Amino acid sequence: MPAVSVGLAALTGAPLAPFDLSCSQKTVFEALLEARAKFGGKRTAIVDSDDRALSYDELVRAALALGHALKKGTSRGENVGIMLPTGLGSVLSFFAVSAFGRIPTMMNFTSGAAGMMSAARTATVERIVTARRFIELAKLENLAEELSKVTQLVYLEDIRAKLSLRDKAVAGIGQFLPRLVTPRPAHESPAVVLFTSGTEGEPKGVALSHSNIIVNIKQVCQHVAMFPHDVMFNPLPTFHCFGLLGVLVPLFQGMKSVLHPTPLRPHEIVKRVQETCASILLSTDTFMSQYARVAESGELKSVRMAVCGAERVRDETRRLLKKKHNLDAIEGYGLTETSPIAAANQPGDNRPGTVGRLMPGMQARLEPVDGIPGAGRLYVKGPNVMLGYIKAQNPGVIEPVENGWHDTGDVVSVDDEGVISIRGRLKRFANVGGETVSLTVTENCAGAVWPDHRHAAIAVADDRKGEQIVLVTTATEPDRTALIAWAQANGMAEIALPRRILTVDDIPVLGTGKPDYMKVDTIVRARLKAG
Repeated sequence: MPAVSVGLAALTGAPLAPFDLSCSQKTVFEALLEARAKFGGKRTAIVDSDDRALSYDELVRAALALGHALKKGTSRGENVGIMLPTGLGSVLSFFAVSAFGRIPTMMNFTSGAAGMMSAARTATVERIVTARRFIELAKLENLAEELSKVTQLVYLEDIRAKLSLRDKAVAGIGQFLPRLVTPRPAHESPAVVLFTSGTEGEPKGVALSHSNIIVNIKQVCQHVAMFPHDVMFNPLPTFHCFGLLGVLVPLFQGMKSVLHPTPLRPHEIVKRVQETCASILLSTDTFMSQYARVAESGELKSVRMAVCGAERVRDETRRLLKKKHNLDAIEGYGLTETSPIAAANQPGDNRPGTVGRLMPGMQARLEPVDGIPGAGRLYVKGPNVMLGYIKAQNPGVIEPVENGWHDTGDVVSVDDEGVISIRGRLKRFANVGGETVSLTVTENCAGAVWPDHRHAAIAVADDRKGEQIVLVTTATEPDRTALIAWAQANGMAEIALPRRILTVDDIPVLGTGKPDYMKVDTIVRARLKAG
């Protein structure tokens, strides 16, 4: 069966005006300067977790001084690691490294020493910017010790204490004449290196160009209305593309950005959302459900958009947000490889259970998948699709995307209005008795029966049926007959139900809140082996 080519008009339901790519002819640092000129240098740009606020002028000056100091011992085009939580330190380091033609490489400090060292080798990172206070508070001393064996750790406290008169002079001149003191990389050159989540395998480096990032921000703002008077609250890690976008969108659109160093403190976050009158809250389903639960009625009243990405939004989260806080979850879909937003719902046209329509300026095609009717494997193309991967077997080398088409690995269906529904990752399907079964459906069923608990399903080999489904859940004393009853009442095939159910205290998760299926798989295999 041939592939089905789906263009922009088919996925949006109506032809749109051609997407204006002129916005992409700049670097991310130039975009920051442009926003400062447009919205005013004295305007508050960022509020940190300690309520310290920086204006655009202060942000530019600090980035130039820090960048001039950090560039010593590095060369243009070099990948420089950044290992910091979401906050002023990570934002300043990002722009400081970028302003002088180096490439910020965002290191996932939740991936452990082995994962971090693998990432450093893959991206040929020789220097990592971090902070002593962060290492101490996050109890990462052992990680820092291991990393220091293969890379040079540069601490912000030491750099700031040793800023020279020349560093300060460059910042003083550069705030008025930035092109006099900073290089101007090509907008198609790498702007940042991030890493895939590693949900199902070893993370790969993803190289995004300045143009990729600037275009995606333009796409998002054309698709979803946001205004300079909005206040965006972002607790997501900047080593994840969604969290990084949550920093750059408000900066480039004149919105105040309120940052929080971790999404794991729901009580603090709810309090700060209320205190800062945040109108846009970014999160994942895992964390959004926590915020909705701990927030008292009225504490989220300033929020007009609860934006969720990185994982599927569960029905339970939607119901809780609506019932308790009168909020609709605005779900989107993206990948690090698409900078990251590829599709999203809209406040005026929100379709629960879907991820909305494709971003303007993108194309998609669906290729048939055996055993999954009415859906296909999604390939996307557009100006926000990455430059390419950097793989462990070819360190430091960007392997371009073939013909511009990126294989998302996701199976989706598209309705007549161009609204996309995610059926699951191709790797997240099991073959049970010759039938293709979505493990996401298994998890959805468990979530409907035990909504207050977390669940993860995986497939393991089965001598009789090819594969069998095993559900790992935090539910206490889960009864499989309850799943059967729910499936029968809702017309779901019993073949999608797990053969075995294992209980755990916690589902292992990645830094973004997604289930860590590699660790779940290890748990399951160990438990099954032990009998």
